[in-house]
Amino acid sequence: MAAPLPVLRDGDISMRSIRLRDAKAVERELMENRPWLRKWEATNPYAPLGPWDMRGSIRSLLSQARQGTGLPFVMEYRGEIAGQLNVSGIVYGSVSSATLGYWVAERFAGHGITPTSVALATDHVFFTMGLHRMEICIRPENAASLRVVEKLGFRYEGLRRRFIHINGSWADHFSFALVREEVPGGVLARWKDGRVPRGATVIPEADRAAAESPLVTPEG
Repeated sequence: MAAPLPVLRDGDISMRSIRLRDAKAVERELMENRPWLRKWEATNPYAPLGPWDMRGSIRSLLSQARQGTGLPFVMEYRGEIAGQLNVSGIVYGSVSSATLGYWVAERFAGHGITPTSVALATDHVFFTMGLHRMEICIRPENAASLRVVEKLGFRYEGLRRRFIHINGSWADHFSFALVREEVPGGVLARWKDGRVPRGATVIPEADRAAAESPLVTPEG
């Protein structure tokens, strides 16, 4: 069984394990932020849309945590739930990597919650869990999330065509990553100290143009 999730904290911003009793508060934030979040929400193309089962979703996240394949956090600002951050797809051994995703309520935007939380989670994965690589995949249209990886210096790795099913259709994503050797003093400290290298997150114009164009198949 995986170790319990720690509380990660920096000033007014903290992250802790999601709990079943968070279901109502998290669902309320998601409902109130539908116009803000819906266009970025992952959907299942093989299952019909239905009412949210927040408790079921949390149970699934906690099951992944027990199996050691996920870290389900809630992000808090001054003790109030501001969003979720999930580290998923954790693989050990010769790959030693993970993927990170998140959402934050609109009313908490501008407080540095997302970049701080991403940095805290990445530092935990690298220096406590001993993993080697963290990846974040972002929709080309998601300017706010692109600013997060730019602030933290995640390195651009490429365009993934029709990578994740988002808001009812397959969507292109830009892929960004860091490996542990790039941040020996930690992601959070590097950002706060103003040592993030310039240019790491630059997206080639060819990839931007490709993401704006229909995917051409061999059949035409």
